[in-house]
Amino acid sequence: MSKRDYSEVLGVSKSASADEIKKAFRRLAVQHHPDKEGGNEDTFKEINEAYDVLKDAQKRQRYDQFGHAGVGGASSSGGAGGGNPFEGFGGFNGQNVNFDFGEGLGDIFGQFFGGGRSQQRGPKKGRDVEVQLQLTFEEAIFGLEHEITLDLDTTCEHCKGTTVEPGYEMKTCPTCHGAGQQTRVMNTMFGAIQQTVPCGTCQGAGKVPEKECTVCRGTGTQRRKTPIKVKIPAGIDDGATIRLAGRGEAIGGGEKGDLYIHIRVKADKHFTREGDIILSEEHVGMVDAALGTEIDVRTVDGVVRMKVPAGTQSGTDFKLSGHGVPHLRNEDKRGPHIVTIVVDTPTKLSKKQRKILEEF
Repeated sequence: MSKRDYSEVLGVSKSASADEIKKAFRRLAVQHHPDKEGGNEDTFKEINEAYDVLKDAQKRQRYDQFGHAGVGGASSSGGAGGGNPFEGFGGFNGQNVNFDFGEGLGDIFGQFFGGGRSQQRGPKKGRDVEVQLQLTFEEAIFGLEHEITLDLDTTCEHCKGTTVEPGYEMKTCPTCHGAGQQTRVMNTMFGAIQQTVPCGTCQGAGKVPEKECTVCRGTGTQRRKTPIKVKIPAGIDDGATIRLAGRGEAIGGGEKGDLYIHIRVKADKHFTREGDIILSEEHVGMVDAALGTEIDVRTVDGVVRMKVPAGTQSGTDFKLSGHGVPHLRNEDKRGPHIVTIVVDTPTKLSKKQRKILEEF
């Protein structure tokens, strides 16, 4: 299915200014928000994708010249022609290409051509853990301390992760004699090839326990539910990742892995966000817009009274300073809250109202 032209998606001309593009995006984002009645998630994503390209001068130039292919998107799914046939392999210029030829052959090609698996001696690092944490819009704006409970391999309390029964020590591995490596010969299409691999007995450590821990049976770890407190900084955005070093899974005789927390922010029915700016719409009647009025505006800090000057047009933006998103590196500084005024035009008029308007 072909993608729609980004200008068509936002309902603007090819020559639209940055301000026109921004206003069109705000209007459509509010209109099609998934949590709003009548909203559509697919349309909302399409609008965001179009705005992400057209708001950036360089991306927009590439898009105007090459279409969707110039900004990393294909004009249609499947089919031949256009695009990079090796896309998805991490670049086919001799870099970051990793083919798996099965056990043995991958290591052989690695020795010949410099790729393949690295031979690592000594204790390894524990497994990294990834989790997803969903926040409300307000929680992302103001931050909080959140506790999560994970089922993890943790350091064995009996042997303290050494894998050795208390009272005993480590001894030299009887298989590799402390080298941590073994040499094996493989018969291949190229002839007999000598290959060095980590020792299967000591896993490359060069030592083994005199007696394995009787609790963890030599693994150095125990599986248990682990509560972890996470401080979510104010101003964090959807898609951000928090890394907690050493809070992943443990491994016998090695370091713990890391914990990666991927943040997802639930869409709000009233507010949207653009960097450190909070956006919302407020509706006023045609008469109030013409004569001027004051309205109550909902912000993340509560209700704020705002003046709407006489003659205000639909689509006019007003800035409420200091009511936006806190800066991640300085929570004392905050972006603005931009309020877009939507003037409601009456659909039905009485004869008297019509006469007054005609006289005006």
